[in-house]
Amino acid sequence: MAERGTIVVGLEVGTSKVCVAVAELLPGGIGLLGLGQARSRGVRKGEITDALKVSEDIRDAVAEAEQMADVEIRSAFLGVTGAHMRGETQQGLHPIVSAGREITPEDVQDAVQNARAKGVPSDHVVVHTIRQDFSVDDHEGVANPEGMVGSRLMAHVHVVHGQGNRIETGVRAVKSLQLVVENVAFNGLASALAVLSPQQKEMGVLVVDLGAGVTEYALYGDAVLRGCGAFAVGGDHVTNDIAIGLKIPLGRAEQLKVSHGAATRARADEADELVSLAAEPGLPERTIPLAQLRLIQSARVEETLELVARAVGPSLDLCRAGVVLCGGGARTRGIVEVARRIFQLPVTVGHVQGVSGPVDILGHPEFATAIGLARFGAMRPADPRKRGILSLLGGWLR
Repeated sequence: MAERGTIVVGLEVGTSKVCVAVAELLPGGIGLLGLGQARSRGVRKGEITDALKVSEDIRDAVAEAEQMADVEIRSAFLGVTGAHMRGETQQGLHPIVSAGREITPEDVQDAVQNARAKGVPSDHVVVHTIRQDFSVDDHEGVANPEGMVGSRLMAHVHVVHGQGNRIETGVRAVKSLQLVVENVAFNGLASALAVLSPQQKEMGVLVVDLGAGVTEYALYGDAVLRGCGAFAVGGDHVTNDIAIGLKIPLGRAEQLKVSHGAATRARADEADELVSLAAEPGLPERTIPLAQLRLIQSARVEETLELVARAVGPSLDLCRAGVVLCGGGARTRGIVEVARRIFQLPVTVGHVQGVSGPVDILGHPEFATAIGLARFGAMRPADPRKRGILSLLGGWLR
């Protein structure tokens, strides 16, 4: 194998595909060396339903990534998702022992820990604790309170947490292949790491990742995370709606969605257009009204985007840089137009930024999560002392 520098690997176990991104740490960021994929057979709505099949699919994707990158993969940063994942802003108060005392790093850490411990269900584990800002006495909006003088320190943090057993299931599926899970990260944040620039985060931006089984979002304002979440709805639901509405098998519904579907309803000049379905064993030849196909698909796409808009609510006002779409669903015809109408903001399809590598891979929005997980790994060098499920899940299993 070719000699390489430090290697980081992002592993996404998605509803439709398992994706492995292999990157090399470079002086100015990371360079993508290879990417492997396998069809996902044991995941539904972003959550594992057949761990044995998932392990087999991970093995196939890892083998393909190793061959393309010409490296041996020994560890990975694993993405987690599903409707159980939640992001909540919490506050933690820490009194300074003696009034007028200078605030130390230990005081800051205590305030953050107090905030981190709030509102997390007993069966959940904290995946990310992201500092937003602080208040010192009545002075709000403090970026870094260390060295300031005060008697009362309040930390504002965004806590991302998920159900511990479900996260552990994914970790064990990876470890069954003799691979080390260096850390876990929420897929929605990983996608944002891949497609956003620092300027967009500073201005305020909403990232919406439209996957096959899950739609995730991450909201940034003033360069910090302000909100995130996931809904168990995605492209597979569109396929299912088409299959039921047109009374056709799921395979045919998926083909129709890809070849003739759109997020917008049929135009006037397409109202009478028909789509032909060739005869297959056990299935006769038939025609489908294009207008009916588009009506079914557009209704589900609009509903999905409206779920995100309602979840973000008034915080959309923070998004001076608009909305960025990624994931496989971002390829849907007309989805930018529909998203602009729903969010009432500029909308673009996101592509990986700040990563060197094959353009034909970096330009595909469906690879944003896996590449973002590799970038997450590059930002958090592995520490052998912190490997293993007990440390990854913050000691929850103890």
